[in-house]
Amino acid sequence: FYDSTGALRDIVQNHVLQILSLVCMEPPVSLSADDVRDEKMKVFSGIRHIEPRDVDNYTVRGQYSGGLLLNERVKSYKEEDKVPADSTTETFVAAKLYVDSWRWSGVPFYVRTGKRLAKRATEIAIQLKSIPRVLFGESPGDSVSPNVIALNIQPDEGIAMLFEAKVPGMGYRIQPVKMDFRYGEAFGATAPDAYERLLMDAMLGDASLYSRADAVEETWSVVQPILDGWQQQSTPAHPYLPGSWGPAEADAFIERDGRKWRRL
Repeated sequence: FYDSTGALRDIVQNHVLQILSLVCMEPPVSLSADDVRDEKMKVFSGIRHIEPRDVDNYTVRGQYSGGLLLNERVKSYKEEDKVPADSTTETFVAAKLYVDSWRWSGVPFYVRTGKRLAKRATEIAIQLKSIPRVLFGESPGDSVSPNVIALNIQPDEGIAMLFEAKVPGMGYRIQPVKMDFRYGEAFGATAPDAYERLLMDAMLGDASLYSRADAVEETWSVVQPILDGWQQQSTPAHPYLPGSWGPAEADAFIERDGRKWRRL
């Protein structure tokens, strides 16, 4: 199944774009299924389509190679059962997306997903804009890192805020600090498994979390030009070691914009 699908079809088209829609959607007028899905549909419609000729500027493909993971030899993707030795299927994708709406115009959304990475985690990180002027610091040249709101979806559901704070004392040295909320620690219980919730909603007739046909078609209209571009441009699946955070090309991809991936 996976070799004929790849990470873009398997994860980005549905899971990643669904999460993107939840971040970007406007508040619905109610929590009814249609009102929620109407707002998500507006986001899908606003995602800028990547022209096939530009895919290498907006995406990176990767495929894990063989190597050591926790001191044990692990197979490369091509060594997995029933995977052709010449497979070019991607097991990693990084992409930069734009939502051309009034609220989000010009804001880049960096997404990535992959197999055999350093950690199994799902996170939404919202980086706020840098402040226009630094009021604290040892010298005028000191910079302050932008504040970040991180929503942890898996494995430990919670919310974290990262911001700069003044170190106690007579000086004006600042450093990043973290405020962390975890559902399990706060309430003594974890949230239901995702499929538990979906099955319960199906029994109750609540379709809020289920994709509507028009949304499915719209998300495929976002993904298909990328697939076409990869084929037309013969975009390679760059190798990366198991236990890493993906190919080096993915780091270079985001660093071109003066940014970097968050360590999870």
